[in-house]
Amino acid sequence: MQEDLKIYLEQNSYLQDGELLEWNGEMQEVFSPVCTTQNGKAQKIKIGAYPMLSSKESLKALESAKKAFDNGKGQWPTMSIEQRIEHMHKFVQMMKEQQELIVKLLMWEIGKSLQDSQKEFERTVDYVSDTIEALKDLDRDSSKFTKEQGVLAQIRRAPLGVVLCMGPFNYPLNETFTTLIPALLMGNTVVFKPPKYGVLLHQPLLKAFQESFPKGVINTVYGSGEEVVQPIIESGDINVLAFIGTSKVANILKQHHPKPNRLRSVLGLEAKNAGIILDHADMDLAVEESVQGSLSFNGQRCTALKILYVDEKIVDEFLDKFTKKVNMLKVGMPWEEGVQITPLPEDHKTDYLSDLIEDAKKHGAKVINEGGGEVVQTLMKPAVLYPVNDKMKIYYEEQFGPVVPVVPFKSIEEPLSYIENSNYGQQVSVFGTDYEVIASLIDPLVNQVCRVNINSLCQRGPDSFPFTGRKDSAEGTLSVGDALRVFSIRTLVSTKDNEQNTQIIKNIINERSSNFLSTDFIL
Repeated sequence: MQEDLKIYLEQNSYLQDGELLEWNGEMQEVFSPVCTTQNGKAQKIKIGAYPMLSSKESLKALESAKKAFDNGKGQWPTMSIEQRIEHMHKFVQMMKEQQELIVKLLMWEIGKSLQDSQKEFERTVDYVSDTIEALKDLDRDSSKFTKEQGVLAQIRRAPLGVVLCMGPFNYPLNETFTTLIPALLMGNTVVFKPPKYGVLLHQPLLKAFQESFPKGVINTVYGSGEEVVQPIIESGDINVLAFIGTSKVANILKQHHPKPNRLRSVLGLEAKNAGIILDHADMDLAVEESVQGSLSFNGQRCTALKILYVDEKIVDEFLDKFTKKVNMLKVGMPWEEGVQITPLPEDHKTDYLSDLIEDAKKHGAKVINEGGGEVVQTLMKPAVLYPVNDKMKIYYEEQFGPVVPVVPFKSIEEPLSYIENSNYGQQVSVFGTDYEVIASLIDPLVNQVCRVNINSLCQRGPDSFPFTGRKDSAEGTLSVGDALRVFSIRTLVSTKDNEQNTQIIKNIINERSSNFLSTDFIL
């Protein structure tokens, strides 16, 4: 263990109404998935603790956000776009000062490798900058007036209100900020609850949030969902639910809102993305992309390839090369150079994955790579299961871990049928070299999933591309442009086009009396 990478953080404060309030109540201890041996027994390492707030504090956070929005009259929602961008620039600068600490916490809290933790931080900073530039473009496009059928109008985007923002544990910084940042920039106020795993890494940013934004614009809550989230939803005062997690939890949250027509949901949910390896695929390319696609960060990505369909004519050759590549992946601790498989942060995750493996074995599959599925505390060596069929739980369930199910197929209708009948519709990867065959697959697949990757793994980026899903995989589209739209609504100011009204509009613009009705151009 590298001494300079050790970390311990006892968080005893939370942000509410512009104040960092001290917490003297119950605390939740945080243990890293990294284990150490003490008295001959392996134990998780304690790395800190955070507040377990009650419904009282969470409802105060909601009141603070409501007060800051003030039914659209607050300082933040009525502020000009340019002014909001200035606040966000200040936040980013303060955020950069915390890079080293946040990277360490990412590594220790969720077991992400040091290299990938650094990438997540840097990508998040880039995302904020890209979102600011996209907002400038959006605002420039909205600065003009439109004349139609004797009506003069300016159409812009306005905030929706109070947003409840909840991110995922696998990308607790980056994916959280893909909703949090556009929500703020569009003039909404926010109640933010970090994920269960990946809480402490947000603590270094509390001061930056406090000093960069007007009071009440962003508020943090910590604790169990039932205690701190449910009362906020039940109040009916949340206008937007921004949640990245499972559809089961999302459905429960939405059902608690008493006025569902007033709630906009921005959801990133499960996926069971399939890889289809055709008999004319470039074998080495397909293997390389499939290994990375299925096992990057232990397979803990919604965009991971979670089931591989391989043409039976080439399945033996594919599996031979695939398993060799899988067994070459370095298993170890997050700080080790070149490590690719690291400890799993979720409680009892290795038990769940082992159960999936045993269930698959009962129905005819085997672990075909040497040592696959071996567990040491929170570490699991990747397991390749073959042949997988529809009697197995792993055929349907999103494993979200280092287990790769492989299904042989005779007819292309088999993987197509799987995708058509799946509860999920995020992405698919198709590997092949015959353009006519690939073309014949594109047209039906784009009507089932939202991204078809040709000879490449499934992924989110670039962040300018739309990121969404069909069925139970998503609501709303997240990209640097789309996210700004999903956290706002088109609103217009209009008047009959006559001399008197035109002069009123000119006076408002010339005197800069309104931040909304304006022709100011952000460079």
